[in-house]
Amino acid sequence: MSKLLKITSCLSALLLSGCSGYFGNYWTATENYAKPIGQSRVTDNTTIYTDTLKCLAHQMEQENITPDIMTVGKVLDYTGKDDIETGRRLTQGATLMVISALSKAGVPQVERYDTSVNEFELKMKDNKLIKNSIAGDERAFQPIIAGSIVGSKYTIMGGITELNYNIRSNDVNALFDFASGGMRYYVMNVAMDFRIVETETLKIMSTVSYQKQIIGREVQAGVFEFFDDKLLDIGIGERSLEPMQLAVRAISELAVYDLLNDLYQIPRAYCYNLTVPRNN
Repeated sequence: MSKLLKITSCLSALLLSGCSGYFGNYWTATENYAKPIGQSRVTDNTTIYTDTLKCLAHQMEQENITPDIMTVGKVLDYTGKDDIETGRRLTQGATLMVISALSKAGVPQVERYDTSVNEFELKMKDNKLIKNSIAGDERAFQPIIAGSIVGSKYTIMGGITELNYNIRSNDVNALFDFASGGMRYYVMNVAMDFRIVETETLKIMSTVSYQKQIIGREVQAGVFEFFDDKLLDIGIGERSLEPMQLAVRAISELAVYDLLNDLYQIPRAYCYNLTVPRNN
């Protein structure tokens, strides 16, 4: 029984030392609101291909290649994977990821994804309800100026086409005397297809299809022991899964890189080292 008391005392001390500071600072000074946790800093949302896109922008500048104005069409989730409680399994914002990828590559863009504000403004201008802000124009309303919207040369479109669960998994479990442990390793993947289209002619200039495997793992260990009519059971574990949405972003960035290389016939070897030349 003394062994059980020692273990219980140690666990109690750990819990009290860990929780005293947490609960002691739980409330704000006014005691009206609980303090939120999580003070991590905001960082750039990058992937292993972000530097490649920046390198591509540098290379086009060095070779005097001026990218054409582009736009991004719908990049939807076509997997159909849905959950009643948590909703869609994959991001519905892949279009925004492609827009960001083009920006990292230094490509000029025009908006076609969300034109609701522009359409509202145009409607109000047509009804002469927008106040005129044009310098030197004495009209009270803002006129509709023909040819004021910039057109695009190329459009990138695509979608998330695959989400495959449990491509491969391995389980290992062991139990000896009062100790137990186990490990699980599993693999899934997500795939996307993209195309770049000439806006005026609707000619498909290039297509790419990529998939990325997503790795997950679980590790657990435990100790249990009987003390007379008492049972002590302690378990610890760790579970980690590579972010699925970050995999979508990584595929999008690599797809944009390859589409631009195909379009402008840029040698790939220069930027495959994932580095950006810096000015000293």
